[in-house]
Amino acid sequence: MQSLTVLVALLTAADAVADWTLVWLSWGRRRYLTKPLVMVGLIAVTVLVGLVGPVGDSEPAAWWLIGALFFGMLGDISMNGPSTRHFLGGVGFFFVGHLAYAVTFLSLGLDAPAWSWVGFAVALVLGLPMRRVLAGAHQMGGRPMAAALVAYSLVISAMLVLGWLTGSIWIAAGALIFVVSDTLIGLNLAEHGNQPPRLTNLAIMVTYHVGQALITAGVLLALS
Repeated sequence: MQSLTVLVALLTAADAVADWTLVWLSWGRRRYLTKPLVMVGLIAVTVLVGLVGPVGDSEPAAWWLIGALFFGMLGDISMNGPSTRHFLGGVGFFFVGHLAYAVTFLSLGLDAPAWSWVGFAVALVLGLPMRRVLAGAHQMGGRPMAAALVAYSLVISAMLVLGWLTGSIWIAAGALIFVVSDTLIGLNLAEHGNQPPRLTNLAIMVTYHVGQALITAGVLLALS
C-alpha cells in the first residue's frame, strides 16, 4: 500500500506540472482534465494513507480534508468556464472548501505555539489589497461579485489563522501559499478582470497546487 501511495503522489505531482505547462502554453480547454485531477490525486493519497475507513474507525480530520479537496475539485471545474457565472460558482465551491479546511484544523486541535500567533498579522497584511480587489470585483460583476469576495476573504482569513494555530509548519506554509494564490487572483481582478496574463496565471496555479499539497501533507503527518 505504501508503494501505491508513493506512486499516486508522484502521478499527482506530474499532473500538476502538466497543468502548469498547459497554463503557460495558454491551452485552457485541455485543462478540463489536468486541473481537477490534482485534487483527485490528493484525495486518493489521503484515502491510501489509511486514515479513512468505516464509521468509528476514521479520523474526523481526514474526512474533513477530503471534503475540502473535493470542493476544491468542483471549484476547479467551475472556474474552467469563461463566464462570470462560472467564476462565481467556483468562488462558492472554494468558500465551502475553506470552511472544510477550517473544521479540519479544529479537528486536529490548536496547539497555538508562540510563533503561530503571527498568523493574525499575516492575514491582516494579505488583506490590505482588498479595497482594490473589491473595486475590480464590482466593476466585473457588480454588488453580487463584491459581496461574494467579501465573504470569501473572511473565510479564507479564518482558514489561514486556524492553519497557523495548529502548530504544524506544513499546514501553516500551505495555508499561507494558498492565500497568496487567492490574493493574486484578487489583484488580477482589479487590474485585468477574469483574464490573467500568462505569467500571473502560472503563479496562481503553482501556488494553488503547492498550497493544497502542503496542507494535505501537514494534516496527514499530524494524524500519523
